[in-house]
Amino acid sequence: MIYDLVYTYRAEKDIKKLDPSVKRQIKNAILKLQDNPLEYSEKLTDPKIGTYRFRTGDYRVIFDIEGRDIVILKVGHRKEIYKRG
Repeated sequence: MIYDLVYTYRAEKDIKKLDPSVKRQIKNAILKLQDNPLEYSEKLTDPKIGTYRFRTGDYRVIFDIEGRDIVILKVGHRKEIYKRG
C-alpha cells in the first residue's frame, strides 16, 4: 500500500531552514517511506513528539501514521530534534 505524505506547518518550516543538499537527502529518504514506512523507521519511546522516527545521516524525521497518511511532524538534526520547542 502506498501512503500519502502530509506535512505539518512545523515540518515545512524545518525543511525550509536546511541546506539544499540536505533537503535532497531528506526528500529521497521520505519518498522511501511511502511504500513501507515501518521497514525503515523505529518507534519512539516518548510518544509526546511523535510515534516513529526515521534516520537519514545526521538528520531525523519524526512522523505518525494515520490511516493511509504519513504525517511528517518534525525534521531536524539529531542533536536538536528531541528538544522541546
